[in-house]
Amino acid sequence: MTEAPMLLEIDARGIATATLNRPALGNAYNGEMLEALITGIPKLTEDASIRALVIRGAGKHFQAGADINWLTAAAEAPPEQAFAASMQTTRAMQLLNEFPKPSFAVIHGACFGGGTGIACCVDVALATTRASFGITEVRVGVAPTPISTHMVHAMGLRHARRYAITGERFGPEEAMRIGLVHEVLAPETIEARLEEIIAAMLLSSPAGIAATKRSLLESNGLTLDAHQMTQLANESWMQRAGAEGREGLAAFREKRKPRWAV
Repeated sequence: MTEAPMLLEIDARGIATATLNRPALGNAYNGEMLEALITGIPKLTEDASIRALVIRGAGKHFQAGADINWLTAAAEAPPEQAFAASMQTTRAMQLLNEFPKPSFAVIHGACFGGGTGIACCVDVALATTRASFGITEVRVGVAPTPISTHMVHAMGLRHARRYAITGERFGPEEAMRIGLVHEVLAPETIEARLEEIIAAMLLSSPAGIAATKRSLLESNGLTLDAHQMTQLANESWMQRAGAEGREGLAAFREKRKPRWAV
């Protein structure tokens, strides 16, 4: 039996922990993992006993971006299916960004592509000193459009432009400097720090938190409507299905440089 792509645990305080669970692949996301987020987040929203959501990654890494086999299948799919795959990513990130309860990410190891999107969409992102980051889609000929708005919200346009365009990898201190994560902690202290922040949050009114999050997002134009989501998803699948998208994915699978690399 294939293990679930995301594991969910809820403690006595109502803290839900969602663990991305494809450790052999660095928790690379595919349609099943995205669907687990898309169906799971609304359920947590509706459950009044849930006070917060913590996202983790199983194994050595937090989240190393998209599953290359899933991306390849999406690139080769008919337009309707290709669009649906991109909309899955767009929708999962939108739901996380607009989740009305406190959300946290505990980041270790690799945090690339969609992993950085998760970091941008949560309320509090903590990283260990051993974490590594990168917005690496352009290296394989695709574009991070499903997370583009969230990157700008979290890091600002200047930093998002640099790292989304160059595909450079960077460390946790740089991630904190540009606003991608809030704190960098030693692996042996990150759990205690998370508990301190959760304890502080639990002193706050759930309804007050929800109203605060809604106000911050809506009054600053940081929510996505259906038209915007369709635009982002269209941009994503069309780039992936284009000549450079197909070449970049092929080069990654074949462990060679793409034709445009010099």
